[in-house]
Amino acid sequence: MTRPGGTWQNWGRSASIRPLRVERPRTPEGVQRAVQAATRHGLRVKAVGAGHSFTGIAVAPDVLLELDDLQGLVRVDEERRRVTLLAGTRLHRIPGLLAPFGLAMENLGDIDRQSLAGAISTGTHGTGARFGGIAAQVVGATMVTASGDFLEVDDLRNPEMLPAVALGLGALGILVEVTLQCVPAFVMHAVDAPASLDEVLESLPERVACADHFEFYWFPHTDVALTKTTERLPESAVRHPLPAVGRWIDETLLSNGVYRLVCAAGTAVPAITPAFNRLAVRLTGDREYTDLSHRVLTQSRTVRFREMEYALPQDQAVEAFREIQELVRARGWRIEFPIEVRFAASDDRWLSTAYERPSSYIAVHRYWRHDPREYFDAVEQICVARGGRPHWGKLHTLAADDLRARYPRFDDFVALRDRLDPDRRFGNRYLERVLGV
Repeated sequence: MTRPGGTWQNWGRSASIRPLRVERPRTPEGVQRAVQAATRHGLRVKAVGAGHSFTGIAVAPDVLLELDDLQGLVRVDEERRRVTLLAGTRLHRIPGLLAPFGLAMENLGDIDRQSLAGAISTGTHGTGARFGGIAAQVVGATMVTASGDFLEVDDLRNPEMLPAVALGLGALGILVEVTLQCVPAFVMHAVDAPASLDEVLESLPERVACADHFEFYWFPHTDVALTKTTERLPESAVRHPLPAVGRWIDETLLSNGVYRLVCAAGTAVPAITPAFNRLAVRLTGDREYTDLSHRVLTQSRTVRFREMEYALPQDQAVEAFREIQELVRARGWRIEFPIEVRFAASDDRWLSTAYERPSSYIAVHRYWRHDPREYFDAVEQICVARGGRPHWGKLHTLAADDLRARYPRFDDFVALRDRLDPDRRFGNRYLERVLGV
């Protein structure tokens, strides 16, 4: 389906574009035809999933491909526990598609609204010091290149390209199929508990090492860390999910409904923010439950925000966090969103924020109606000084020369891009900034 281009904007309302036209292919062949047509007319083409990236990575100057109809299961290799999905499949649909085969994704981020292609292309990750991001689960992919051909990449066909294609920023081609290495379905036991922030920071290495998954949130203007510690259990383990009413009160009423009202009020009266943050840490973050993995790993977030996140060497997490904590205090800012700290294993994806180093992640947010630049810029300076690598789908200011020094395989990726897309058919302003012209 082709239609004239209206204005497209991302979920965080931090990027928008009016493309020349919008197409909604339903098959890989439909994507191929769209790319071939764009090439004939000298137009650039970009694919978009759920629009959950805060950067302009998916902005389409000419032709926008909406992958909403490119969803579903393609095939399953039950013996090797590998599942091939259409690239536009939303993450929240995948558990249901895997359930009949007794499989699950090894790890997920805390939001599951993204498309599979968008999540891997931007380096989306969860937490867990022994587990990589979603791109690290990719063992194969099929994409349409600038020449209009299908390129298949897996352990038998073009295997040398997999570390680039699995996290390609949308710069190498349009993904149409993705193959994931899955694991047997499992459940998780979760303990959400408030704790002294100083105590958590002092014991952070032990907490991370002793749990399958650990993360914490800190609401500025408080001295409390909201910790989440989870352990993986066999699928046969007895489940004790959160009561439906209690979960609705905690996640829908308080964490989204009331929180949205307070964030909106805080734009007019910032002075209410510290008091609300202190109330929030008393009302939420204290519960214990056991449920299917995807129900524990993910949560509903409907309050619109903007985000910046940096990956740091794990031994830099505490000092960087303390610097940010002091920054907020010294500047007198009223920050309504918590700071999130997570962890991930190293991997071999060339542009992964965890490439060849175990990583800690510090994410800062602001309500979408606040201007985040002063806060984000100051936090960015702290993270950059400590060897930070910015999340590709979240706001940052680094350019190609800054990034080249942070990624040992940066020039290899650019060389592959030059080979696959010499005319920058899949380019846009964001990619020009981060990869170079």
